[in-house]
Amino acid sequence: MFSKQQRYGIFLLLLIIIILQCVYFFWNTSSNVPEVTKEDLKVFQKEIDSLKAIEIEKAKPKLFPFNPNYITDFKGYSLGMTNEEIDKLHTYRDQNKWVNSTEEFQKVTGVSDSLLQNLSPFFKFPEWVTKNTSQKKSFQKDSNRPLTFKEKLDLNTATASQLQSVYGIGEKLSLRIIKFRNSFEGGFIADVQLEDVYGLTPEVIENIKNKFTVKTPRAVVKFNLNTVNTNDLVKIQHIDYPLAKEILDYRTLHEGFNDLDELLKVKGFPSQKLEIIKLYLAIN
Repeated sequence: MFSKQQRYGIFLLLLIIIILQCVYFFWNTSSNVPEVTKEDLKVFQKEIDSLKAIEIEKAKPKLFPFNPNYITDFKGYSLGMTNEEIDKLHTYRDQNKWVNSTEEFQKVTGVSDSLLQNLSPFFKFPEWVTKNTSQKKSFQKDSNRPLTFKEKLDLNTATASQLQSVYGIGEKLSLRIIKFRNSFEGGFIADVQLEDVYGLTPEVIENIKNKFTVKTPRAVVKFNLNTVNTNDLVKIQHIDYPLAKEILDYRTLHEGFNDLDELLKVKGFPSQKLEIIKLYLAIN
């Protein structure tokens, strides 16, 4: 049982519900949607495509000038090189050889002409390479006739600018050669000591020797290999105490050395440094 006031409230609530339902049913909810033609859609799509192209172009890795000798696996892959082409470059560099031109890069790696055309504008070789290109050509013309000992310049008095005339020698390497030469009082003993200068490849050393030679070698008192002691042996370049002990043990076991080349039979002897070590030794 509802009271009179409650019944009025229920009727009022029902009336409000009915009115709202009628309003919702008869109210026109459709709005004026502008019509879009196919031409408008094409224009919109074209704008969207152009914006996408701009974003894709921004996302692409930008190329800056680089030295192709230092291409890593990741950079090579990013540039479009195959694993085989990258491995060929690394193998060439492991031999302490350098790529000094666009043509040499293609010859070593075997990249296609189209890829080379895209990459070559960004190649940046060391200054001495571009500086000495003309010098290399003139050197090659004159290389048919090797210089005589008299015509060559003295390696112990050569200046940095004179050394830079050699193909493969830039400012840094020329100063490095002079610094190494000056570390000895009196300079070099022989041309072979160039092998101890860091950064000189066999090809560059050969180029130097074609134009320079040691004409004023420093005086050296050579040790008799069959009587020298440990303390004197370790004064020689590339010989430390363990190697000196091996040399003396070999000498004792074989009752002396017959010639200097016999040092190659000593355990742990640096065979590539034999000619330098022989500068300080003799057999009397």
